Amino acid sequence: MSPRPQGDYVWLDSGTGVPIGARVKESEKGKLQLVDDEGKEQAALRPMHPTSVEGVEDMIRLGDLTEAGLLRNLLVRHKEGSIYTYTGSILVAVNPYKVLPIYTAEQVHMYTDRRLGELPPHVFAIADSCFFNMRRSQKNQCCVISGESGAGKTESAKLMLQYLAAVSGQRSWIEQQILEANPILEAFGNAKTIRNDNSSRFGKYIDINFNTQGAIEGARIEQYLLEKSRVCRQAPEERNYHIFYYMLVGMTPQQKTKLSLGNASDYNYLTMGKCTTCEGRDDITEYTHFLSALKILMFSDSDSWEISRLLAAILHLGNVKFEGHADNLEGCDIIESTHFNMAAKLMEVRLMLVFSSVPFPSCCRPRSAQAIYGRLFIWVVDKINSAVFKPLPEDSEEVHQCIGLLDIFGFENFVKNSFEQLCINFANEQLQQFFVRHVFKLEQEEYSREGVVWTHIEYNDNQRTLDVLASKPLNILALIDEESSFPKGTDRTMMQKVNKQHGKGDIYMAPKNDHEKQFGIRHFAGVVFYDSQGFLEKNRDALSADVIELVETSTNQLLKQAFKTDLAPGTARGGGNSRMTMTTPKNSLRLGPDGKKRSPTLIGQFRKSLEALMKALAACQPYFIRCIKPNDLKQPEFFDRDLCMRQLRYSGMMETIKIRKAGFPIRYSFQEFLERFRVLLNTATCDPKTESTDKCCETICKTFLSGEGHWRRGRSKIFLKDFHDTMLELERMKKLNEKALVIQRVLRGLKYRKQFLRKKAAALMIQKHWRGHQGRKIYRIGLTRLQARVRSRQMQHKYQKKREAATVLQARVRGINARKEWRRQKAAVVLLQAYTRGALARRRRAEELASLERQRRLNEALRRQREADAKAQDNPLSDHEMVDYMFQFLPPAGGDQEGQGPDGFKDLEQRRMVPETVDLDELPMEEQELSSDEEDDLDEYSFSKFASMSFQGAATATHVRHRLAQPLIHHEDEGDVQASLTVWWIILRFMGDLPEPKQRVNPLAPGGAGSRGANALPQDLASRNDRRLSHMVGLDQSDSSVALSNEMMAVDSTSLERPMTALEKLHIIVGYAIVRRDLRDEIYCQICKQLEGNNNKNSYYRGWILLSLCLGIFPPTEKFIKYLQSFIRSGPGGYGPYCVERLKRTASNGVRGEPPSWLELQATKTKKRMTVTLTLMDGRTISVPVDSASTSGEICQMLSQKVQLKDSFGFSVYVALYEKVWALGSGREHVMDAISQCEQEVRRKGGQEQHAPWRLYFRKEVFAPWHNCKDDAVSTELIYRQVIRGLKFGEYQCRKVSASVWAAQSAAVQDAISSSLLEAKPEDKWIQMVNTAHTQVGLRSTRHARPAAATAPPRGWTVTRLTHSGPALAKSRFIVAINWTGITFLDERERRLVELSYPEVTGVNTVRWEEPQGVVSTVRWEGPKSLNTGAMTEDLAALVLVFLAGLRERSQYGVALKDASSPDDATLLSFKKGELLELLKDKEFSLERGWLKARNDRTGKSGAVPAEALLILPTLSKPTNQVMVPHLYLSYQNHLPTVMSKNAGPERLWVHSREPLRLPLLRRLANNADHSTKACLAFTYILPYMGDYPTKQSQSSLELTDQIFGAATQNEALRDEIYCQIMKQMTSNNNRFSLEQGWQLLWLCCGLFPPGPQLSKHAQRFLESRERQPLAADCLKRLQSSRRTDPRKLPPHQVEVEAIQQNSIQIFHKIHFPNDTEDVMEVATSTRVRDLVQSISEKLGLISADGFSVFVKTPDTVLSLNEADYFFDSLRQITDWSKNAKRVNEVGGPVSVSYMVFFMRKLWYNVIPGRDLEADLIFHYPQELPKYMRGYHVVTKEEMVHIGALLFRIKTGGDSKQLAVLPKLLKEILPADQIKAFSENEWKKTISAAYNKQAEMTSEEAMLEFLKAVYRWQTFGAAFFDVKQTSDRTFPDIVRIAISKTGVAIIHPKTKEVLATHAFNRIASWCSGSTYFHMTLGSLVQGSKFLCETSLVSPPSGPQSASLSPLWSSVRLGPQAPPDRGAGLRVGPPGSSR
Repeated sequence: MSPRPQGDYVWLDSGTGVPIGARVKESEKGKLQLVDDEGKEQAALRPMHPTSVEGVEDMIRLGDLTEAGLLRNLLVRHKEGSIYTYTGSILVAVNPYKVLPIYTAEQVHMYTDRRLGELPPHVFAIADSCFFNMRRSQKNQCCVISGESGAGKTESAKLMLQYLAAVSGQRSWIEQQILEANPILEAFGNAKTIRNDNSSRFGKYIDINFNTQGAIEGARIEQYLLEKSRVCRQAPEERNYHIFYYMLVGMTPQQKTKLSLGNASDYNYLTMGKCTTCEGRDDITEYTHFLSALKILMFSDSDSWEISRLLAAILHLGNVKFEGHADNLEGCDIIESTHFNMAAKLMEVRLMLVFSSVPFPSCCRPRSAQAIYGRLFIWVVDKINSAVFKPLPEDSEEVHQCIGLLDIFGFENFVKNSFEQLCINFANEQLQQFFVRHVFKLEQEEYSREGVVWTHIEYNDNQRTLDVLASKPLNILALIDEESSFPKGTDRTMMQKVNKQHGKGDIYMAPKNDHEKQFGIRHFAGVVFYDSQGFLEKNRDALSADVIELVETSTNQLLKQAFKTDLAPGTARGGGNSRMTMTTPKNSLRLGPDGKKRSPTLIGQFRKSLEALMKALAACQPYFIRCIKPNDLKQPEFFDRDLCMRQLRYSGMMETIKIRKAGFPIRYSFQEFLERFRVLLNTATCDPKTESTDKCCETICKTFLSGEGHWRRGRSKIFLKDFHDTMLELERMKKLNEKALVIQRVLRGLKYRKQFLRKKAAALMIQKHWRGHQGRKIYRIGLTRLQARVRSRQMQHKYQKKREAATVLQARVRGINARKEWRRQKAAVVLLQAYTRGALARRRRAEELASLERQRRLNEALRRQREADAKAQDNPLSDHEMVDYMFQFLPPAGGDQEGQGPDGFKDLEQRRMVPETVDLDELPMEEQELSSDEEDDLDEYSFSKFASMSFQGAATATHVRHRLAQPLIHHEDEGDVQASLTVWWIILRFMGDLPEPKQRVNPLAPGGAGSRGANALPQDLASRNDRRLSHMVGLDQSDSSVALSNEMMAVDSTSLERPMTALEKLHIIVGYAIVRRDLRDEIYCQICKQLEGNNNKNSYYRGWILLSLCLGIFPPTEKFIKYLQSFIRSGPGGYGPYCVERLKRTASNGVRGEPPSWLELQATKTKKRMTVTLTLMDGRTISVPVDSASTSGEICQMLSQKVQLKDSFGFSVYVALYEKVWALGSGREHVMDAISQCEQEVRRKGGQEQHAPWRLYFRKEVFAPWHNCKDDAVSTELIYRQVIRGLKFGEYQCRKVSASVWAAQSAAVQDAISSSLLEAKPEDKWIQMVNTAHTQVGLRSTRHARPAAATAPPRGWTVTRLTHSGPALAKSRFIVAINWTGITFLDERERRLVELSYPEVTGVNTVRWEEPQGVVSTVRWEGPKSLNTGAMTEDLAALVLVFLAGLRERSQYGVALKDASSPDDATLLSFKKGELLELLKDKEFSLERGWLKARNDRTGKSGAVPAEALLILPTLSKPTNQVMVPHLYLSYQNHLPTVMSKNAGPERLWVHSREPLRLPLLRRLANNADHSTKACLAFTYILPYMGDYPTKQSQSSLELTDQIFGAATQNEALRDEIYCQIMKQMTSNNNRFSLEQGWQLLWLCCGLFPPGPQLSKHAQRFLESRERQPLAADCLKRLQSSRRTDPRKLPPHQVEVEAIQQNSIQIFHKIHFPNDTEDVMEVATSTRVRDLVQSISEKLGLISADGFSVFVKTPDTVLSLNEADYFFDSLRQITDWSKNAKRVNEVGGPVSVSYMVFFMRKLWYNVIPGRDLEADLIFHYPQELPKYMRGYHVVTKEEMVHIGALLFRIKTGGDSKQLAVLPKLLKEILPADQIKAFSENEWKKTISAAYNKQAEMTSEEAMLEFLKAVYRWQTFGAAFFDVKQTSDRTFPDIVRIAISKTGVAIIHPKTKEVLATHAFNRIASWCSGSTYFHMTLGSLVQGSKFLCETSLVSPPSGPQSASLSPLWSSVRLGPQAPPDRGAGLRVGPPGSSR
């Protein structure tokens, strides 16, 4: 042996076969000595590999790959506290027997999403690998946790479960429920054994289900082989199940008294092991946790109590004593005792009756107890599964991913092993084989199959043991099972068969002789000897009939539920595992010798359960955790080498390390590998498009794994080491990050490039405008400088001129002064001379002066005369004088409408009375009012501007006095040019700018005015001389004509070269404007030109008079109207507003057809409206104000309002003159035109216009058959009067017989019958006829007769003469008469040619021609008939159309245009084309929706009919077949061929249809039955929403949209289908309503989710091609937005649906604030809650939005919305939840839920009063005040006084006068629990003093001061909850929880003492559900739990901030809930308030 240096580690032979590690050290004498790991000195040594010195994390990396190396590695890590070690992907866990600080929340976060091997070994790493691989490979995972009893399997399973719940990240209630299942299962299924204080006496498999997002959605627990014998028997130093001890220690004395329970030592079933306590376990605390877990798992209080009753019954049953029978050794009697009676009472059975009837066997009691406990355990497991397992719906396509955790009993080898140990060890053999198969067999077989070079590794295979136990024929378990089926079979006979069959093998060890009961089996973990006594009895597991009868007689419901499977015949017993426990049908039960069926044995049940378990494990990717027990003493830091080595050997750990070290645990197929690591492939080296997949995989491995050991390429897979996979994953993440950066770089570049281009474009725009501005500025500066230079030179020149002038002036002045001096001097000389000569000349001078004075006086008189003459000449006439002067030829006014009235209206003339007057305020005159902006714009439209732009040549806009060479405006027509020059000449003469001709010129003279010169009257104007007034017809239907005045249009007066009156000139000017439309602007321009700059006042006023008269006759064109408006505003002396008013009216009502009447000329004097009088048929007369533009429609409207006429249809204005009467209608006919015609007619006959006897009447022109007398009594009276008068005066012709009927109806013979008829019969005869008519009609009074007469009028006709062209009629010129019955064609003698009823008329068309034909109307029946006519054609067509529309609107009959058959749908009506359908009134069907309800006349059935399949006939009576044929024929000619062509070929699925779909539109959905059904169902709801399908059941729009979009929001595969269905229904859709509804659906759809990639471009093109639609642009925006965001999760909210139904693309929602204010915010479909929070904060002007949130208040609760969710999704989720909860409580009727949206502060970190004043006043103060008033804070008296004074100031607004009533306000300013602490006087005194100290503080300042006072308390900003807790007995039952930024405080609600405070970093987990809130404090292993019950909490979520530990941010508002303001927004069906 070579010497080793000091400090080296070596191996020593230990003598046990396994070397031990030792260290070389120096002894006291300086010699080297060896000290082994156990501290003993040794001699022999062997060198140790460096990896074995300090240990390695993965034992594959050990250099000493020996058993000693493995053992030492575990030992070294165990001493260091590292209990976890890897063996590849297998975790070895050594039980430390103490709590280690490695299970905190920080550890969970550290191991999340990390690769195996990146961090030190940990159970969390295995759990994360399971979770990661499940998400990555979409394959189920499982983890098999194995080891001996006490090795820590249960704790490892619990840790994995807690990690998975934490990494799920939801903190949901279901996660907590799954975790809380463990305390319940451990209480019922775990017990203290000699090897383990918490030994699992059953096996469990927990299947945890995850959704596609990785969140836990549920779990299912399977239990295996509970050790029921422990209930009645325990080995020494062992206990019964924990639940018994928990109950006895944890129950209250009252509860124990009710159950008659004492201590554990009082019961036989708890003292057999002589051990009733367990060191290290607190049974009281565990019982509290047990009760909390029951509540969390939805066990009711009654369930908990019933469980306790059954457990107590078991304990009492164990204390029952028996007395044996002398004659029956197998039977015994029960000794009555309190325990027996109590057991019977608790189980609610009559035990005495059962046990007295049959001798009770001694073995019945333990069997009964075991059976009750076993069935109770199964019931508890089933109850847990019902709470935590959420099965998917049968039609759901979603598949749960799962992770299975197997925690099963470990291998056991006791001193005495029985039947239970055999089953347990058999299960461990199966798991060992599963491990061997996956680790050794399958792996090496795959290497061989894939051709990987491999050296076979030997391993211990336990298959031979399994063969002997269960696999071979006649195996041991089969023999035991077989012997159990024989009634006489015993344990001895069983052993004989086993010995005979397996005695010679090495696996089975037979007993030495036949009398021994022990046999041995060589297991993988060693030899175990079993005691066969009781094997058959335990295997049979049979209950006696007595026990079954006992349960049947019980009234305990829980007991019966537990034994439900035993009581039901033919059902299997045992576990409640529906998925893995295979129930045994009746025919599978074996028959006993007596022929009776027997229950399956325990081995049979257990084997089937194990088989199902193995199948479940085989379907998953397994992970293994090998738990190692370091010692049998359960002591920490003690490592038993031999025990650990034995466990390592039988677990095959050495072979595992070898195969893991040499093998390749990670395997990918080539395709999977390439798909996973495609990003690592360099396409330049190997392009996957050209190279094979295996070549690409090999390239990746060579690139990244070249220096990292061996990897292998198989035939179809790549084989990698664990670290290879980790390296590739890390490289992959690195590459993905790089690619992500590239994508980000490109996208950011694109984004910033777009921003740059946008900014560049903006900059260019700014530059362009700036440069333009600069250019203009420079131009202005240069122009200014140029102007300055020019002006300076001008000023200089002026200065020079002035200087020269000044010099000249000086010279002149000086000369003047010199001359003045000279003259002075000369004057002095002359004066001297004068005085000298004066005396000589005075006498002569006196005579001369007298003569001069006479001459001066004469001259002064002459001057005065000239000035007077000049003044008289220059003084103009006033406008009134001017009118009188101009129209002086007219006689003075007077005698209005003088003369006799027309024939037929003489009776009305006799009854004329004082007319009523229509108030001017009631005038309905239509005017084009100018807005203020348009008034301002008129300044830009000056006449001079128009003249400069439009006038020809050198024409200007100013006044001239000469003739024009050409018109002012350019005209294309030569006639317009000549007319313009003529009008100019007439205007000059009218205004006096040119003199009148002195004499007439012969028109026939050569070259005279009669030639075709400019002075000749044009032919078109002269032709009006003989025109016929087409409107003027008499009662005899004959024509009459009235010519224009002779002075104007005489045939021999075509020359204008003659003197003319002003009226003639006016008629010529106006006549030209009426005839020639293009001449109107020319006339106005000529008049304006002559007014512009006209200094001659006479001419000026004449021009304005002419202009005002023209403005009442014809309007200008649109081109000139604004210029004219601008010009006339500046009119003189009231002419401006007057002319503006006339222009507006004329522009509104159109051009007149006649020149102005005398009435209009007279109105020009006063510039006011005229008044005309109309006579009604009842004799009343009404005066109506009119103007030149008044129409008959306006007058009819005024009269209807005046007399309160409701039904004005058919009433019109009539004009009567002499014997002639004609109707003006009620349209746009000008009344003054008719009056002008009457005046011209009177003038033609030699009369004067002002005395024209015209009359205006208001009467019924058109009679409608649908007139209802009840609706309008005024209309009925007027019609009645008109009809009676018509009969009286012969206007209405009727037979003599009918005349008597009419007389009878009207009850006035003389008034209703004409004189000729009265004279034709004697009076007696008339009396008889009238009486007979009265009797037949049955009218009792005039009140009944008048409506009858009004509703049955004679045939009144509207007639017109027409010229026919078309198919031959009898005449080419005829009369068309129209009334309510139809159309009649008459000849000139009124003989009927054709008579048509309205149902026979198939159509009326009107075409306007430019040629003389005028207007052409076509009336169609059977075949088209064309009628050509002139003026009245449009009126004829309009009247016919009115009748047709009115009849169709009220018609109840229609004809079917096509066949329809729907036998399967009773809603739709079946009919054939051409059949008569009777329409029925039904509110559910409307024409605008495209549906009508009708009844088939042939079949009598009724139903819905599409509108396009029905033609409504214009009739009120049932039509005949002859009437329906023309309509059917014409409809087929014009409409049906198109329809038939569409349907001729295959069905076009992409166009609008009314039929439901039978298959989805998309082919990919047809193969999926569920998708196909949902797609077709969605279409069935699209149809009624769009109105394309009738529905009997009224559904709200929200219900329909839910059905349409609900499935698509949850299933992405259906989204394209919904888009296609909506777009299909919008294609070729001619129904406007349906199309609008379709756009609404598409608008909603575009906001919910985008279409798929294949459909996206088509959907976009669909929208772009319909850009004219109002919603198309917004749909396109929403579509593009939805592509960039996540799709919505729920259908649209009702607010969205209502918004789009109101055609609003903006959605607004009301937001409430804590200070009782509210605001309306715009919320888009894609608005998230965080966006809304930010928008509200910005609108309110808050400094920061941090800490604020949106809350929704419903009648049940108040919830905070998740910031990451869409606002409407969150709102919909809450309201739906409330609606569903309300629907459960209410039955029938629609369910509506009111809600309010609040914006409040949720998190109170970084809140400092005064920093944000808006937030303080709106949020902080209103939210903190209620908490203070409820007394949640600890407050001193001084603080209450100070705050009370502040609150008093806020309440009273600082009014000190209110101090007197302060005691009444104490409840509003003091905490509720402190008011009675002092007297009212003391409170008043102290608060008043504090109030006075606060000086002049405002209310806002007081609020801020209140917040500053509260801010100093620790509970500022906290949320308070009063809850009921059951976790800590030292706390009161009701505690108050305060959650603030510092943590969670538990407060005594009465004393306000803080009982406990927990910082957030100490809270490991928390969750809430139902009415419970749960949190775990400390670590995940031994953290304390706190469970409370309250309705004021909801699942908290989200961290408080990045710097603080998690704070529950989504708690429901309890005390600080928003105030209840009644109903806010409501969600419900239409009609609910909103």
